[in-house]
Amino acid sequence: MRLRTVLATLTAGLAAATCLAAAGPAAAGTTARHACSATVSIDRFSDALDKTTYDGTFVGNFSALAVDRDGSLAALADRSSLFGLDARTLQPRAAVHLADEKGADLDSEGLVIDRDGTRLISSETEPSIRRYSRDGAILDRLPVPPALQVAPAGRATANQTFEGLTLLPGGHTLLASMEYALSGDSAGIVRFQTWTRHHGRFTPGAQYAYRTDAGLGVPEVQATPDGRLLVLERGFTAGVGNTVRLYLADLRHATDTSGTENLTGQPGVRLAGKTLLADIARCPSLGATAKQPQPNPLLDNIEGMTITGRDHTGRLKVLLVSDDNQNAAQTTRFYYLRVRV
Repeated sequence: MRLRTVLATLTAGLAAATCLAAAGPAAAGTTARHACSATVSIDRFSDALDKTTYDGTFVGNFSALAVDRDGSLAALADRSSLFGLDARTLQPRAAVHLADEKGADLDSEGLVIDRDGTRLISSETEPSIRRYSRDGAILDRLPVPPALQVAPAGRATANQTFEGLTLLPGGHTLLASMEYALSGDSAGIVRFQTWTRHHGRFTPGAQYAYRTDAGLGVPEVQATPDGRLLVLERGFTAGVGNTVRLYLADLRHATDTSGTENLTGQPGVRLAGKTLLADIARCPSLGATAKQPQPNPLLDNIEGMTITGRDHTGRLKVLLVSDDNQNAAQTTRFYYLRVRV
């Protein structure tokens, strides 16, 4: 783990001021809640980290967020870097390089900070879930059911596998969401795979099916305190822009599909229930600008999500982040939402 140099530390105050200036008009001390829907509002956004570097590493390509045990933010880049961010200013405090067992970079997509502080990180290429120490050493690797592996070993498509990763309340069940359907499953029906902790190790458990809106995939899931799931659905249309919707999913009455070879909408399989919380395109733009066509200039390629706490009314405080793909036409943007579930 590399720490900020003394010179960078001396400029932290200036960086914090820059962060606030880049946070958009809604960050300027206002207490207003800007409605995206009846259940979701947006407080502010921040472009403070867009096209920046830290200790020689590009800051961006963010695919996942998590709250670390010390209250800081962990931000995972899909190009094999894990950043530690100040929770208030978003300024980087550390960067750890990640690699597989052969030293190769990961297409790192999902992130969980386990209760002992180790990091569970998914990659969408094999797919895989590995456990890392805080300094990036591989400690463990979880077994993946054969059908979820990339063809020809399994029925998944490369770069369309484990995007979301979350630990359910109690810490005994880990859940990973596939981004798109397996070969042989109906388009739009994606699988959520779970692992159950036994004597400190995770083994594959139940699996559930979730239907996305037409043309959308699942880049992220986060467990709510009552065991339901916040699910991001996302898509992109050239010349139009991004579609990003936030759903609340409930697995309680869903069928365990771990023994179902093909999901084709058969009546014997109950899908996870879902309720639309907000279409992010319907949020107020808050003065945001976009570098390419978007239905709402606030939008970008939103891919990461974490729950950071509750407000005084009991609403969940939810932080989203976009993956700029290190592309000049995209923006690394953080979104501060409040969600009633």
